[in-house]
Amino acid sequence: MAKVTPKVAVSVVFVCSMFVSILDTTIVNVALPRMAESFGVPVGGVGAIVTGYLVSLAVVIPASGWLADRFGYRKVFLAAIAIFTLASALCGLAQNEGQLIAFRVLQGVGGGMMTPVGFAMLLREFPPAERLRANQVLMVPTALAPACGPVVGGLLVDTVGWRWVFYVNLPIGIAAFLFGLFTLPDHGGRSAGRFDLAGFVLAGAGFAGVMYALTEGSALGWTSPEILGAALGGLVLLVLLVRVETRKAEPMVRFALYGDRLFRRTSGAAILSTAGFMGVLFLVPLTLQASRELSALQAGLCVFPEALGVMLGSRLMNRPYSRFGPRRLMAGALGVVALLISLAGVVPLPVLPVVMFALGYVMAHVFGSVTAAAFATVPAASSAQASTLFNAQRQLGAALGVATAATCLTAASGAGGHRWAFAVTAVFSLLGALLSLRIPDEDAAATMGVAGSAGRKTKAAPA
Repeated sequence: MAKVTPKVAVSVVFVCSMFVSILDTTIVNVALPRMAESFGVPVGGVGAIVTGYLVSLAVVIPASGWLADRFGYRKVFLAAIAIFTLASALCGLAQNEGQLIAFRVLQGVGGGMMTPVGFAMLLREFPPAERLRANQVLMVPTALAPACGPVVGGLLVDTVGWRWVFYVNLPIGIAAFLFGLFTLPDHGGRSAGRFDLAGFVLAGAGFAGVMYALTEGSALGWTSPEILGAALGGLVLLVLLVRVETRKAEPMVRFALYGDRLFRRTSGAAILSTAGFMGVLFLVPLTLQASRELSALQAGLCVFPEALGVMLGSRLMNRPYSRFGPRRLMAGALGVVALLISLAGVVPLPVLPVVMFALGYVMAHVFGSVTAAAFATVPAASSAQASTLFNAQRQLGAALGVATAATCLTAASGAGGHRWAFAVTAVFSLLGALLSLRIPDEDAAATMGVAGSAGRKTKAAPA
């Protein structure tokens, strides 16, 4: 049997792990009513099953870079997959609400390490000139998982029961772990400094507070003491985190990476584009069930063409990226995305799958440009820290988009209210397009191939 190369090994394990991690954030929502019925509690009482997972992610992500540098990328990645898979089994076996919440928190610990550490390994194996190839790897879970969640979740809940929304992770997790155990290359394990306890506490508590406020604000009310306290407390802790970490020689969260203008501006555009994209993926199935009386499975099938669009777009974006560069490609694509999000709220039902396919196709150019360009000038030694920041931003962007969409739906009523929710969500993409116009193509020249690098400097320019 031919030997598996490090690029192939990392790509396969990363795709599997990221797929189940992203899938888990959407598939569980469909099963919440059945979980509440099974445990004999109100539907609103099982919200902690979702927020516990998201908050746990937010706490663990900041420490993932240090853990990878200290103990080795391979060991931490495999441990994260094992924890996530074991916790998935325990979630399926939970006998009451309290157990399920606790196991979801444990699941978040695995998921919080899995994605940033796997992404850092991907960056190490694919140099800047090959980042577009890495993008094609990344698009598979990014495209399929959010769209598959409502479809698979609805099918499982209606046929074999809610526990299978967790059991479905087991074959993928076990296969990824065993494949990675024998094929993954090992990096790190020697370069980490002392554990930054202050940074870990401030980052974990700060991100957790903000994430909790964003995910629960629309349900509990944005002016409720609980939400205000979590939001303000989280923001204060994050401000303190910046002050503390910028004064340390070996910080857990390396904010100095934002001194790289390419990483900073691309990251900002990524937060906004993620907010718009996750916001519309939240809105479409919800409004289809509420206003057009479709089942969860039917609504999920209307969303699914988005995944096909992303997968096709990721295959065809190399040439436009090399020709136009990230600045023009991202700005133009996000402008079109804003239009498509607005249309998704008003088009007739037979046209909606076409709009979702087009949305996915165009978003593939955004995601691909971000993946290729954001880390072009980040040193390999800082890949874990950069991946940590990038994934924390992605989680916050997703929570911001969903929270905004949910708030708009709560504040408005009727079909007109749904249209306003889509329009407000589209604003995130418009803002992302404007910020993309400030991305320096010359800094990303190394990722653009022959067509993009000719005559350009590859050294990052000062901020």
